[in-house]
Amino acid sequence: MDGRGILNGLAVTIKHFIATYVDDFKRKNRYFTPEGVKYRSSPEVEGIFTIQYPEERRILHENFRYIPFLVYDEGEDGQRDIRCTACGICAKVCPAQTIWIVRAKDPETGRPLSKPAEFYIDTTLCMNCGLCAEFCPFDAIIMDHDYEIAVYSKDHMVFDLERLLKSASYYQRIRPTQYAEKAAEREAKAKAKAAKAARRGAKK
Repeated sequence: MDGRGILNGLAVTIKHFIATYVDDFKRKNRYFTPEGVKYRSSPEVEGIFTIQYPEERRILHENFRYIPFLVYDEGEDGQRDIRCTACGICAKVCPAQTIWIVRAKDPETGRPLSKPAEFYIDTTLCMNCGLCAEFCPFDAIIMDHDYEIAVYSKDHMVFDLERLLKSASYYQRIRPTQYAEKAAEREAKAKAKAAKAARRGAKK
């Protein structure tokens, strides 16, 4: 009530303002160099800084979250093996209800298949919360790093299956730590399943 809060706020502002110039004198390569971008993208940066976008782009943290994408594995014959089984868990946990899925059907029998025929995400509603990726049991939906999705029409803000698909190699490139952890988990589960099957075979 006596104005000390305002003075404290001004002190913080002045501190950052001075630190900006001090850091500029210390580091001559803060701008327009790969080293400068790397430094300004790190927690060690001091003061106030600007990324000279679009000439420069800030280095994103691995856990940065933007519009989800669907992962596919590249087969030997060049075919895309989509990990998604159209189980619908991601659509159920989505707080904004931005995801809707149509499961594929066998053309001969009409029975449902474990893959999506259609998959849509309305990016105008997506909150980038990451719950869909967190709850997916098949590591099939991952939060992307691509934030440059500006368009002139809202019709293009609804991403379809083709636009959502990205390769496992892309997933590994943007999230190497998570990719390695998930791969280790899948390998451990596969080994446990094989060991269980071997034990059953031995009993018979």
